[in-house]
Amino acid sequence: MAKQKQSIPKQIELWFDILYLLSAVLIGFYLLATSVGNLARLLWGMMALTLAFGDAFHLVPRILSAATGNTARFQTAMGYGKMLTSITMTLFYLFLWHCGLLLFSKNFPALTVIVWILAIIRIVLCLLPQNKWASAAPSYAFGIYRNIPFALMGAMVLLFFALFSLPQFPSLAWMWLAILLSFACYIPVVLWANKQPKLGMLMLPKTLAYVWILCMGLGL
Repeated sequence: MAKQKQSIPKQIELWFDILYLLSAVLIGFYLLATSVGNLARLLWGMMALTLAFGDAFHLVPRILSAATGNTARFQTAMGYGKMLTSITMTLFYLFLWHCGLLLFSKNFPALTVIVWILAIIRIVLCLLPQNKWASAAPSYAFGIYRNIPFALMGAMVLLFFALFSLPQFPSLAWMWLAILLSFACYIPVVLWANKQPKLGMLMLPKTLAYVWILCMGLGL
């Protein structure tokens, strides 16, 4: 009976991850296929596929782990997959920033430089071996270090869309909220999931927030 109870969350995670990846890929290809003459829609489609591509490196091993019940076998793949996901998530916010510049006809060179610097710092921190990605106990300290520039990037993009998305683009009116929700779910996982593993469930609503962001692009 105990084994059956443990398998239910794994099954939920398995199907949730599969449906998420399929949704992100389908949205991405649909946006690309319907982007003729619409550069913002093209960038949004590329952003969606970048997100799906990066997340696949982490989620496919997790799906296989959940399907087989053999976590140890896929530990290394999940660890390095998480590293690649962290990098592509950074690229995701770069895409989002530049989509905003394009859509709102804004030109903030100084702020754009700051966003790029934060992105580069984040990627460099992700690549450092001190993260111990493949370990069963990755570095808690580097988990915080690498997410500081990421959170600052997210805050800048959030404020940008909050200030300029209306009234030109009502489909993006709640972009700021989607970004806020994603970080509100993500930060507790970074800070406390090592002591409270159940907090990892917050990654489900975080993922739904990203699907919401992708769906907003369909209104462009």
